[in-house]
Amino acid sequence: MTEQQQPLWTPCAGRRTASQMQGFINWLERTSGHRFSDYDDLHLWSTHEREDFWQAIWDYCDVIASHEATAVLSDGDKMPGARWFEGARLNFAENLLAPAQNPAFRNKAALVFRNEDPAQRRSLTYAELYAQVAQLAQAMRAAGVEAGDRVAAFMPNVPETVITMLAAASIGALFSSCSPDFGLQGVLDRFGQIQPKLLIATQGYLYAGKTIDCGERVAAIRDALQLPPQQLISVPYPGLTLSKPQGSVSWQDFITSSQQQWSEDDIEFVQLPFDQPLYILYSSGTTGVPKCIVHGAGGTLLQHQKELRLHTDVRADDVLFYFTTCGWMMWNWLVSGLATGATLVLFDGSPFHPAPDVLWKMAAEEGITIFGTSAKYLSALEKAGIKPAQLHLQQHQQGKPHKVRTLLSTGSPLAHESFDYVYRDIGADIALCSISGGTDIISCFALGNPLLPVYRGELQCAGLGMAVEIWDDEGRALAPGEKGELVCTRAFPSMPVGFWNDPDGQKYHDAYFSRYSAQKPDGVWAHGDYAERVAHHGKDSGETAGLVIHGRSDAVLNPGGVRIGTAEIYRQVEQLDEVLESLAIGQPWAGDVRVVLFVVLNNGLTLDDALRDKIRSQIRSHCTPRHVPAKIIQAAELPRTISGKLVELAVRNVVQGLPVNNTDALKNPEALQHFHDLEELQHD
Repeated sequence: MTEQQQPLWTPCAGRRTASQMQGFINWLERTSGHRFSDYDDLHLWSTHEREDFWQAIWDYCDVIASHEATAVLSDGDKMPGARWFEGARLNFAENLLAPAQNPAFRNKAALVFRNEDPAQRRSLTYAELYAQVAQLAQAMRAAGVEAGDRVAAFMPNVPETVITMLAAASIGALFSSCSPDFGLQGVLDRFGQIQPKLLIATQGYLYAGKTIDCGERVAAIRDALQLPPQQLISVPYPGLTLSKPQGSVSWQDFITSSQQQWSEDDIEFVQLPFDQPLYILYSSGTTGVPKCIVHGAGGTLLQHQKELRLHTDVRADDVLFYFTTCGWMMWNWLVSGLATGATLVLFDGSPFHPAPDVLWKMAAEEGITIFGTSAKYLSALEKAGIKPAQLHLQQHQQGKPHKVRTLLSTGSPLAHESFDYVYRDIGADIALCSISGGTDIISCFALGNPLLPVYRGELQCAGLGMAVEIWDDEGRALAPGEKGELVCTRAFPSMPVGFWNDPDGQKYHDAYFSRYSAQKPDGVWAHGDYAERVAHHGKDSGETAGLVIHGRSDAVLNPGGVRIGTAEIYRQVEQLDEVLESLAIGQPWAGDVRVVLFVVLNNGLTLDDALRDKIRSQIRSHCTPRHVPAKIIQAAELPRTISGKLVELAVRNVVQGLPVNNTDALKNPEALQHFHDLEELQHD
């Protein structure tokens, strides 16, 4: 990037002034006496004065707690080992359901459910959501659920999943979820480690117009987990007539099982420590059994409110949508939006059925103002020739004006050309926020910012309170424009509480802190992203310049000792109309590493020498000769995780004749068969 690059979009003065980020700055200057010249100045303060900053987030976001902290941060130089808000007592669910206690919000829509069948639309007000959480929480208590127990959900993205999480959190139980597109072994690899007290499971779901019956899978999960009938709750799917598995109790029968009369005041929000375990999330599991990552209630709450309110500018009058399943951390992030008083839209189904523009029609119908999705979806939308801007015009003429003002993208690096697509074919006055973090921190290191312009191919800034740097292999901080490992050098509240079944913390330490333990014994978080910082307008330093993510660092290619991020290659190849998607690996060859590129082609095309030359020319012209693949091979399909991420390491292992330890973590494990014993890779 160069400082001469012009922004694709710049927020107008009115939008900046009205933003919650600016409101936070104004409030902070009034209450603290600090003065901040710009966002970089604020960010520097937030990472160096962490106690003051996180207490300010607590106060500004009106965290509800029965006891305030006796110390905001203890042992803050240790990572892991820092302790946040000791002495505080709060409840996560109480904070998310706070709008239901406000007369102005009680009759406002909290959740809107949509799926592929428009007739199944369902809406719950904040008062209705509160009442249903109360009922389920009472039933859970009657079933013996206590603080520290695990409640697991094998569920689609329906209101019952949100209700289950909130009910469990109100008691202090840990919530963990898998979406129903997980295979049997993938579910058991996860839930089998945590021994849930209750399993909430769907009878089936609808995808791409097809009904998927989950009865047999749910019965097998129950048997493997050795759950008695009263601990398996069967949930019907809207619009489908499916039978519940034998040995289960229906959702409705479970709720009414204790024969109590419910009232709106029947939730007892157990007051718990700041780091009380709240969620168990899972690593992708593509290199072995998934790691069970435990996240605390207080850290998740503070981090999500900071990101939603300040970085995304979510307000009570917003309609917030993220296209996600319950197996991706963006579901947890989305649900935290309840604390803002916004309306959340839950969509379950295929984003391309019955047509590729289905989500944009829904956006107009529901008045969605903040639209979240994946980089892969935006790329596929462009490849399909969909131009939502034209749809917006048609809908406006029908009295359904386009309201999307912010578009969020994550899951993988957003290509520069996808930025162009958004501003050309979706909307010229949209804040496009490419964000990056992960399951590991249940939040983001890099985020959007309503005060800053959007530059092509870049994430706008590091998040407040996140001391993000780019390091080389020796632990030296790199200057803007140099690529290296994305690290966080100071502890933050949403670091995991730990891993499940990791009593001495060794697995946790090895996952994030071992990379630079020699250079920084007290710990630095190495996130596993290969990235660089960029600067604009003469700025050549500062921790909060924009960022570019070049892919996962464990998938970095190294031909001739030159490190290459896979995203750099994908960006160029996938600009070609002939190429639908691509995957690159490094293959050991002749004492070095050669780049091998697999491509999936559009419209039944066949890879020939002319197209290979075109691909190589595209890469050579826009990257370097080192980026040019030695081999380009057509593939029918590329393997992905359940959440849709490419699995370069699994393909690399297959090509090298190494085992892939956990194919159940893949959405399409059969795709790996294509990469076995490829004749093209046996010679020069």
